[in-house]
Amino acid sequence: MAYDTLLVPTDGSEAVDPALEHAFNLADAFDSTVHALYVADTNRDSVTLIGTDVVDALVEVGESAVASIVERGERRGIPVVDEVLQGDPVSTIVDYADRHRADLIIMSSHGRRGLPRYLLGSVTERVARTTDVPVMIVSADGS
Repeated sequence: MAYDTLLVPTDGSEAVDPALEHAFNLADAFDSTVHALYVADTNRDSVTLIGTDVVDALVEVGESAVASIVERGERRGIPVVDEVLQGDPVSTIVDYADRHRADLIIMSSHGRRGLPRYLLGSVTERVARTTDVPVMIVSADGS
């Protein structure tokens, strides 16, 4: 199995770090390209007015998150393609993986249990159930 294109969706949190580490290790072993994707969730209100500029706070968070992954990839000599998109996180991740012919999606699980998991749902689980692309789920604690 070749892993030419690895997709790592990020929410900008440190919980993504273990998944990113797995992606970088695979990219190193298979000479792969890592795609860092942040989806600004259009289901949430994130637009604000600063002076006369309309600013989407989630897009700014996303740009910072993927820029950090690009920097980390550069330090390891691993090519990283970065993208910030707006939309529903699950469908946007699945569509991106299909469009870019990802060989593997590597995602973190935040480890929520009980009511918070039920109320919030799990983007990771919903992506895994929805996509035809293999998904590696890495615990936020790295296991």
